[in-house]
Amino acid sequence: MISISMKTQINAPAADVWAVISDFNALPKYVAAAVESKVDGEGIGAVRTLTLPDGALLQERLEQLDTDEMFLQYSIVDGPLPVADYLSTMKLTAAEEGCELEWSGDFNAAGASDEDARETMAGIYQMGFDGLAKLFA
Repeated sequence: MISISMKTQINAPAADVWAVISDFNALPKYVAAAVESKVDGEGIGAVRTLTLPDGALLQERLEQLDTDEMFLQYSIVDGPLPVADYLSTMKLTAAEEGCELEWSGDFNAAGASDEDARETMAGIYQMGFDGLAKLFA
Protein backbone atom coordinates (compact mmCIF):
# COMPACT_ATOMS: atom_id res chain seq x y z
CA MET A 1 0.00 0.00 0.00
CA ILE A 2 1.29 3.45 -0.93
CA SER A 3 0.56 6.39 1.36
CA ILE A 4 1.07 10.06 0.62
CA SER A 5 0.20 13.14 2.63
CA MET A 6 0.64 16.76 1.62
CA LYS A 7 -0.24 20.01 3.41
CA THR A 8 -0.72 23.61 2.36
CA GLN A 9 -1.66 26.90 3.99
CA ILE A 10 -4.60 28.81 2.49
CA ASN A 11 -5.05 32.48 3.25
CA ALA A 12 -8.80 32.36 3.81
CA PRO A 13 -11.08 31.52 6.73
CA ALA A 14 -11.48 27.78 7.23
CA ALA A 15 -15.28 28.08 6.93
CA ASP A 16 -14.97 29.64 3.47
CA VAL A 17 -12.55 26.99 2.23
CA TRP A 18 -14.66 24.21 3.77
CA ALA A 19 -17.72 25.49 1.91
CA VAL A 20 -15.89 24.76 -1.36
CA ILE A 21 -14.15 21.50 -0.38
CA SER A 22 -17.23 19.97 1.23
CA ASP A 23 -19.29 20.57 -1.93
CA PHE A 24 -18.66 17.18 -3.55
CA ASN A 25 -19.56 18.66 -6.96
CA ALA A 26 -17.11 21.59 -6.74
CA LEU A 27 -13.80 19.88 -7.60
CA PRO A 28 -13.55 21.63 -11.03
CA LYS A 29 -13.45 24.97 -9.16
CA TYR A 30 -9.98 24.17 -7.85
CA VAL A 31 -8.53 21.15 -9.69
CA ALA A 32 -7.69 22.03 -13.29
CA ALA A 33 -7.66 18.36 -14.34
CA ALA A 34 -11.41 18.17 -13.63
CA VAL A 35 -13.21 19.88 -16.49
CA GLU A 36 -16.72 18.97 -15.39
CA SER A 37 -18.43 17.22 -12.47
CA LYS A 38 -21.79 15.53 -12.12
CA VAL A 39 -22.99 14.01 -8.83
CA ASP A 40 -25.49 11.18 -8.51
CA GLY A 41 -27.03 10.89 -5.05
CA GLU A 42 -26.63 12.98 -1.94
CA GLY A 43 -24.43 12.71 1.13
CA ILE A 44 -22.45 9.60 2.00
CA GLY A 45 -22.45 7.23 -0.96
CA ALA A 46 -22.91 9.96 -3.57
CA VAL A 47 -20.86 9.32 -6.72
CA ARG A 48 -19.31 12.13 -8.72
CA THR A 49 -18.29 11.60 -12.31
CA LEU A 50 -15.47 13.90 -13.33
CA THR A 51 -14.70 14.62 -16.95
CA LEU A 52 -10.95 14.98 -17.51
CA PRO A 53 -9.37 17.21 -20.21
CA ASP A 54 -8.96 14.25 -22.61
CA GLY A 55 -12.64 13.31 -22.19
CA ALA A 56 -11.93 10.35 -19.90
CA LEU A 57 -14.29 9.82 -16.96
CA LEU A 58 -13.27 9.35 -13.33
CA GLN A 59 -15.83 8.19 -10.76
CA GLU A 60 -15.37 8.88 -7.05
CA ARG A 61 -17.63 8.01 -4.10
CA LEU A 62 -18.06 10.12 -0.96
CA GLU A 63 -17.23 7.79 1.95
CA GLN A 64 -17.28 10.17 4.94
CA LEU A 65 -18.19 13.80 5.54
CA ASP A 66 -17.82 15.47 8.93
CA THR A 67 -18.68 19.16 8.87
CA ASP A 68 -17.83 19.74 12.55
CA GLU A 69 -14.32 18.29 12.13
CA MET A 70 -13.99 19.61 8.54
CA PHE A 71 -12.87 16.41 6.88
CA LEU A 72 -14.10 14.20 4.10
CA GLN A 73 -13.05 10.90 2.61
CA TYR A 74 -13.64 9.66 -0.89
CA SER A 75 -12.68 6.61 -2.92
CA ILE A 76 -12.07 6.08 -6.60
CA VAL A 77 -14.70 3.77 -8.08
CA ASP A 78 -13.49 3.73 -11.68
CA GLY A 79 -11.23 5.71 -13.97
CA PRO A 80 -7.96 6.06 -15.82
CA LEU A 81 -5.66 6.92 -12.91
CA PRO A 82 -2.85 4.42 -12.18
CA VAL A 83 -4.25 3.48 -8.76
CA ALA A 84 -6.43 0.80 -7.17
CA ASP A 85 -8.00 0.51 -3.70
CA TYR A 86 -7.77 4.31 -3.45
CA LEU A 87 -9.03 6.12 -0.35
CA SER A 88 -8.31 9.80 0.17
CA THR A 89 -8.87 12.18 3.07
CA MET A 90 -9.08 15.97 2.97
CA LYS A 91 -8.79 17.55 6.43
CA LEU A 92 -9.06 21.29 7.02
CA THR A 93 -7.78 22.95 10.19
CA ALA A 94 -8.20 26.60 11.19
CA ALA A 95 -4.89 28.39 11.68
CA GLU A 96 -3.90 31.78 13.07
CA GLU A 97 -3.91 33.18 9.57
CA GLY A 98 -6.25 31.31 7.28
CA CYS A 99 -6.27 27.52 7.43
CA GLU A 100 -4.26 24.42 6.67
CA LEU A 101 -5.41 21.69 4.32
CA GLU A 102 -3.99 18.18 4.57
CA TRP A 103 -4.77 15.95 1.59
CA SER A 104 -3.72 12.34 1.93
CA GLY A 105 -4.29 9.08 0.14
CA ASP A 106 -3.70 5.36 0.47
CA PHE A 107 -3.68 3.21 -2.65
CA ASN A 108 -1.97 0.51 -4.68
CA ALA A 109 -0.34 1.15 -8.03
CA ALA A 110 -2.27 -0.21 -11.01
CA GLY A 111 -0.69 -0.39 -14.45
CA ALA A 112 2.23 1.78 -13.33
CA SER A 113 5.16 1.68 -10.95
CA ASP A 114 4.65 2.68 -7.33
CA GLU A 115 6.69 5.83 -7.98
CA ASP A 116 4.64 6.80 -11.04
CA ALA A 117 1.38 6.26 -9.14
CA ARG A 118 2.69 8.33 -6.22
CA GLU A 119 3.84 11.14 -8.53
CA THR A 120 0.49 11.19 -10.35
CA MET A 121 -1.49 11.57 -7.13
CA ALA A 122 0.94 14.10 -5.64
CA GLY A 123 0.58 16.14 -8.83
CA ILE A 124 -3.20 16.13 -8.51
CA TYR A 125 -3.01 17.20 -4.85
CA GLN A 126 -0.60 20.01 -5.76
CA MET A 127 -2.90 21.10 -8.59
CA GLY A 128 -5.72 21.31 -6.03
CA PHE A 129 -3.58 23.32 -3.61
CA ASP A 130 -2.61 25.73 -6.39
CA GLY A 131 -6.24 26.07 -7.49
CA LEU A 132 -7.44 26.79 -3.95
CA ALA A 133 -4.70 29.38 -3.47
CA LYS A 134 -5.83 31.08 -6.68
CA LEU A 135 -9.53 30.81 -5.80
CA PHE A 136 -8.95 32.46 -2.40
CA ALA A 137 -6.29 34.98 -3.51
